[in-house]
Amino acid sequence: MKTNKSYTKRLKIKKSGKVIARRPGQNHFNAKASRSKQLKKRGTDEFALSTKDKSRFVPYN
Repeated sequence: MKTNKSYTKRLKIKKSGKVIARRPGQNHFNAKASRSKQLKKRGTDEFALSTKDKSRFVPYN
């Protein structure tokens, strides 16, 4: 199965094996958002992937 390269570029793998990525919806349309909403969008989210999904989205794991 081919690796989904467009999605792979958005992921990072920590040393512990956890997968992290940026939160969606923070690239544009932020000028009208309140400062508190803008700050909530910062940072990354950690999420779980099944073994099958890891093999598809994380080629070097």
